[in-house]
Amino acid sequence: MKKSTQLKMKYTVTSADTDMFSRLRPSALVNYLIQSAINSAEDLGFGFNELKKEHLFWVLNRLTVEIYRPLQWNEQIEVETWPKNIERIFYIRDFVVRDAQNNIVAKASSAWLAIDLTTKRPSNFNKEKMDVFTALKEVNALDYSPEKLGVIEKQSEYNVTPTYFDIDLNKHVTSTRYIDWMMDTLSVDFHKDHYPKSLSINYMKETMIGETIALSCQVNENMHSCEGFNPAQNKVAFRAKVEFE
Repeated sequence: MKKSTQLKMKYTVTSADTDMFSRLRPSALVNYLIQSAINSAEDLGFGFNELKKEHLFWVLNRLTVEIYRPLQWNEQIEVETWPKNIERIFYIRDFVVRDAQNNIVAKASSAWLAIDLTTKRPSNFNKEKMDVFTALKEVNALDYSPEKLGVIEKQSEYNVTPTYFDIDLNKHVTSTRYIDWMMDTLSVDFHKDHYPKSLSINYMKETMIGETIALSCQVNENMHSCEGFNPAQNKVAFRAKVEFE
């Protein structure tokens, strides 16, 4: 892999990142991936500040993560990430997560949109910068694209209203909170006996503070799916699916 297009970042699993059984929360793992993606984009010259010059901003649209074992409190990990390819309007970025013994403990693939600041519709970069997005298109973490999720069959419903600390600096619900909301619909006993082995999430519409999300969920054995509907906007905010061991 070309050094100029890949980034490796180290993290320590803190107590704030774990659940009550000292295991890394899936949302915290996703946060490591997102932070690594942000730093990589900055290093390669297409971070948030550079995008503003082109009247664009990044939006994470889809993410699929495979998890091979639970990471534990105080473990040292390394996240490697690189821009992999362009698929239609999606900018694909992959990730590999390794533990202190250099074992691969998770892999992920993500699809990002470059959104026009005015129209709020997907757009493209200056063509002079496009090569960096396809230089490693043969290098895969996952050998498939991040999953597009469909409508679920509702079995149960929960209402969630975002509060102050659910909101990020862009003044909408931060990406990882949707995962926490979904996981909170399952019992402590279920979490004690199960841990995710895969997670897919689609971010479809931002949620603002004060907007209640109707969270519909479906459980089929160890597969847990949720859809968050925003009645104020009459839009689906997100869909997610978690498969447990």
